[in-house]
Amino acid sequence: QVQLVESGGGLVQPGGSLRLSCAASGSIFSINAMGWYRQAPGKERELAATITSGGSSNYADSAKGRFTISRDNAKNTVYLQMNSLKPEDTAVYYCYADMTPWDTTAWRRLRSMNYWGQGTQVTVSS
Repeated sequence: QVQLVESGGGLVQPGGSLRLSCAASGSIFSINAMGWYRQAPGKERELAATITSGGSSNYADSAKGRFTISRDNAKNTVYLQMNSLKPEDTAVYYCYADMTPWDTTAWRRLRSMNYWGQGTQVTVSS
């Protein structure tokens, strides 16, 4: 069973910072891209930032200059450092990872697919 577990959300004042973490666990052969999406009330889910296994990152225009995505491949963990937070950053943040699970019974790779975390609430308000 492969899963993603997020942590680090909460309430912060405008201009403040938060750091989100997302750890992948289970029987994993490899992890390709990882990243964060967010969904504000009444809006569609949108990309915040992604990072490849080699460390190349991509950001939504709204996140550039304020958010930094990073990953620790040894820990199968991706982070999102969010600075200068604004009320419009308020959303549920979802971690995702493009992972290839490992079948420990058949001893072979399974099909790669995107996995999602349960979401963590970030609220920016005074």
